[in-house]
Amino acid sequence: MAKATLAGGCFWCLVKPFDQYDGVNSVTSGYSNGHKENPTYEEVGSGTTGHTEAVQIDFDPDVISYREILEVFFKTFDPTDNDGQFGDRGSMYMPAVFYHDDTQKEEAEKYIDELNDSKVFNDPVITPVLPYKNFYAAEDYHQDFYKKNSAHYNAFYKGSGRKGFIEKHWSEN
Repeated sequence: MAKATLAGGCFWCLVKPFDQYDGVNSVTSGYSNGHKENPTYEEVGSGTTGHTEAVQIDFDPDVISYREILEVFFKTFDPTDNDGQFGDRGSMYMPAVFYHDDTQKEEAEKYIDELNDSKVFNDPVITPVLPYKNFYAAEDYHQDFYKKNSAHYNAFYKGSGRKGFIEKHWSEN
């Protein structure tokens, strides 16, 4: 098994895209790369812990590659905006690839270069590729939110502008 730790705004919107793939064993919503151990949602939301909302994906690299994980990930948020995502603003919502080893770092940097060369976005992809420090699972009510609270999830997904952005940039690809 391997791990990928990725941030792209609200973690609720990063679980569903990965749940449909063979080789993805679990997707956990949580908080990554901050300085406080076991932070709560409220603490992370205050911006005082240094954490970013993220997901940690346990996957079988013999079934789905890290490259494929990145391809799915970069179609779930706006990688040209590092000040948050859509209606969620602040450092706790910044996108990032938290790499677990040098190979992940190299693959992420290469994929970002390819995205920039493809000009799929009007602005350059500026999502940082950062070393993984830590990950703490979010509270149970945040796990699989799209399943537990589908009406709320769908309204948020559309109302935040995320759905429209993704359709605009990826519907033809």
